[in-house]
Amino acid sequence: MSYFPKASSDWKSFSTLNSKIDILSLKRDIELADTYESKWPYDLTAAGSVPGLTDIEKPPHNQALGPYTPRGRNNGCILKGGRVVFHWGEVDRMDMTFSIAKSYLALLTGIAIEDGLISDIDALVGNTVKSGEFDSVQNKSITWRHLLEQTSEWEGTLWGKPDLIDRNRQLGPNADNSRKGLHRKLQTPGSFYEYNDVRVNLLALSLLYTFRRPLPEVLKERVMDPIGASERWIWEGYYNSFVEIDGRTMQSVPGGTHWGGGIQISTMDHARVALLVHNRGVWNDKRILPEKWCVNLRSPSKLNPNYGLLWWINTSQVQWPGCSEASYGAIGAGTNIIWIDPDDDLIVVARWINDKKVAQLLNTIVQAQK
Repeated sequence: MSYFPKASSDWKSFSTLNSKIDILSLKRDIELADTYESKWPYDLTAAGSVPGLTDIEKPPHNQALGPYTPRGRNNGCILKGGRVVFHWGEVDRMDMTFSIAKSYLALLTGIAIEDGLISDIDALVGNTVKSGEFDSVQNKSITWRHLLEQTSEWEGTLWGKPDLIDRNRQLGPNADNSRKGLHRKLQTPGSFYEYNDVRVNLLALSLLYTFRRPLPEVLKERVMDPIGASERWIWEGYYNSFVEIDGRTMQSVPGGTHWGGGIQISTMDHARVALLVHNRGVWNDKRILPEKWCVNLRSPSKLNPNYGLLWWINTSQVQWPGCSEASYGAIGAGTNIIWIDPDDDLIVVARWINDKKVAQLLNTIVQAQK
């Protein structure tokens, strides 16, 4: 049975009781090793670009629309049975988390479906969202599933960024982004997978129109407050991402920090969210998220077996070699990661890890289990 920390508790206190993890080994291999540190600059504003994102985009597509904040150093925590068995670095620091925000959008979509605001994951988004983004021939057949699995093939411009920016985009250590931003013929929605931040921002806007409330308000009320998260996390939008709904001006938030903004949050708050998802939406006997939805998040999509509903999964151990095939998680550039291994009741949250060292870090943690 998992332990659930109270809002007022100092959750960073180690609890090695029945953890079966070699703490001394972890301290030697993680805390004392600089090899895991990200190669990213500490101040993206001063650097003038985001590695692997805006630095390979042509003006004006590379221009920031929201703030970047200086990042912290490599840090993280490890949970076993819900208890912190090891942590390193500044785990309470509020920091950018990039595309992990996409996985938070997936949680909010599940809540919207549970509340009946969306009839079904396979319903047409245009049945709910009447703001014009889904009126064209190309876009009218897009469903919520398509947006969540990144197969929507939506065509258009949102907040001054055309979907073309992320066409032909590739991810991974051997990614070839020489054609990123170049035209390709769009396919039928649901028939082609492509990781596209403009389209994820469209999901965020669609959810804003669905809840008719700012998404940070909904996340705070429905998830973060019930699990005892801090009051310090924020989710920022773009300077031009305001819309009017029911006479109220609201800011739409992005599913990452590609062009600035996004979620700034601590490692320990991430850990609380991970523990909630790991326990299939239940927090200390109280249901917060739909159980079926928490399972669906990590079910392989048809076009990408390593991707669920804006959550990454480890089918055939492709995403994280050497780790449990049942493991899944949320990933943001930098690299920021939430990793959950249901087989070993293990959760890892790690920030600012060298992208080539993520699997090594996770394997080090797994091997430290006696």
